[in-house]
Amino acid sequence: MIRNTVLVIFLGLMSYSAGASESAESLLSIASNSGMLNDLAPELKVAGTLTLMSFLPIALIAMTAFTRIIIVLSMLRHALGLQQTPPNMVILTLSLFLTFYTMLPVWEKVEDNAIRPYAAQEIELEAAIEEGAVYVKQFMISQTREEDFEAVLSMANVTVPNDVENVSFSYLVPAFLLSELTTAFKIAFVIFIPFLLVDLVVASVLMSLGMIMLPPISIALPIKVMLFVLIDGWALVSQSLVSSFS
Repeated sequence: MIRNTVLVIFLGLMSYSAGASESAESLLSIASNSGMLNDLAPELKVAGTLTLMSFLPIALIAMTAFTRIIIVLSMLRHALGLQQTPPNMVILTLSLFLTFYTMLPVWEKVEDNAIRPYAAQEIELEAAIEEGAVYVKQFMISQTREEDFEAVLSMANVTVPNDVENVSFSYLVPAFLLSELTTAFKIAFVIFIPFLLVDLVVASVLMSLGMIMLPPISIALPIKVMLFVLIDGWALVSQSLVSSFS
């Protein structure tokens, strides 16, 4: 039962992310064909499908580029000295679009080799899951550091396998998240440096002028915003984030 649930959530995420126009209906069909909802009334089938769909955001965060992107964009906002600008909803929306651009090659492979053959009833559900999981696992492995992978296996008291491609998602997902957090903080550190230099220069100038009572942030903030806009910072950061996964 648990295994089927994981398979349905995974394939539902792939069909939803690939642009399926009727994702709820597709997820319901997948769940029914997997034997999870066969014995339930239609109303309970709908409720079960909606429950499964509530796990899609978790899969999006745990198995895609979303974590790295949203952390970097959020810390960029703090580096600029802006607390609520851009708003969280804007940061979230931009992160979703950048995630879509980053994961599009993976999702296209999953759609072509797993979702469409399954929808055409050319392959079974488990075969579609196994085929689609290969491409997602390849992406996650390519972005996972060996140190984080070994740390997760150590926490789980599992020996390091000879072939990393045969590792279960239960070990690969947390290792992938740890690597994404580490990479995101490294990128954010590099972003913080120029803004920190602006703060130091402004504070030094104000101190030399004897303007001790004037908060440096009131002068540094517009300067940082102006410089960031002049270099087209949002586009540069977005392009750098997408290219960091290649």
